[in-house]
Amino acid sequence: MTAPSPFSTALFDSAVEVERAVSELRYGRPVLLRNEAQTLAVLALDAVQPKVYDEFARVTDNDHHLLLTGKRAARLGLKTTSDVLVPLAGLDFDRASRLSYALDVERPKRWVKAPKLGSDSVELAHVSLLLPAMIVSDVTSRQDLFSGCCSLHANTLTTYRPARGNFQKVVRTRVPLEEYGDADFVVFRGGVAQKDQVAIIVGKPDVSKPVPIRIHSSCITGDLCGSLKCDCGDQLRNGLDLLQQAGGGVLLYLDQEGRGTGIGAKMRAYGYQHRGLDTIDADAELGFAEDHRRYEAAVAMLKLLDIAEVTVFTNNPTKIDSLRRAGIKVHQRTAVLGRVTRENENYLRTKTLRAGHMMDLETLIAAE
Repeated sequence: MTAPSPFSTALFDSAVEVERAVSELRYGRPVLLRNEAQTLAVLALDAVQPKVYDEFARVTDNDHHLLLTGKRAARLGLKTTSDVLVPLAGLDFDRASRLSYALDVERPKRWVKAPKLGSDSVELAHVSLLLPAMIVSDVTSRQDLFSGCCSLHANTLTTYRPARGNFQKVVRTRVPLEEYGDADFVVFRGGVAQKDQVAIIVGKPDVSKPVPIRIHSSCITGDLCGSLKCDCGDQLRNGLDLLQQAGGGVLLYLDQEGRGTGIGAKMRAYGYQHRGLDTIDADAELGFAEDHRRYEAAVAMLKLLDIAEVTVFTNNPTKIDSLRRAGIKVHQRTAVLGRVTRENENYLRTKTLRAGHMMDLETLIAAE
């Protein structure tokens, strides 16, 4: 009798299945997404090559559709809040791409509400950090055409979340900082694609008491390059200042560029902002909601640091809600403010008025 493999499928959790599908999608290859009644072959338009797009159309006999989110559909002028399917027969790669994310596009004349399984493919795009414009075809009766493709059950996708237990502490090392003295950089690994996340510990916080923290999502343009379009760089530096003034604390630096949409989508949105759209409407043109960031990693890092109670430096109530839902006790919130500039005033106003961030913006503007 053959001994069972020590690496049998049963040992791999849903995260592995999802990440396999993510890898295939980002390489521009089809993925089979299925439930008990239906199987869809799906491609991400953001990653596929034109020749693969054409081959997909040929294999499916042009019985394929473009799935657009309700956000994108509304920006195109469709009278719906639901995700929609637009027939792609006769539409080449360039026209499909323009329909997915370009400005000033004629709205499609034919469309139907997307089925639940089609909308599930949007979550796969989000996890993959790709634009949520999916090419889909119902292949329930012809799955053999895609027998070599990765297959994923929708239940695995919709119930998958990066479990806190999947995170582990990798290394903790002292780093001397110019303005803050010796700090400890702690690297954690986990979540989608086993990314490395960093906690910066300033001073010597007492974990037996509420620990001052800031959760900061990465912003290459603001944090590294001093972009004037946002206040992220100021919030990063001012957050560290506040932690030092509090006698020590932890800054959790999360790899969540573009409010969780990825650097590619962020740069597309920037281009639309240059044409007069605010940050939320620019993201909606790309099919995104207001904010796709998640905070399981932050919770896991805090628990691995034995931090159960915190005071938080933030303007974003969503961060506080996420901590509390995960069992972290939040004692106090303090705002983290940056400079108001001609370039970022509208951005800050949008965050305050449309995204619910807690800032006294008019006072800030008057103080400039």
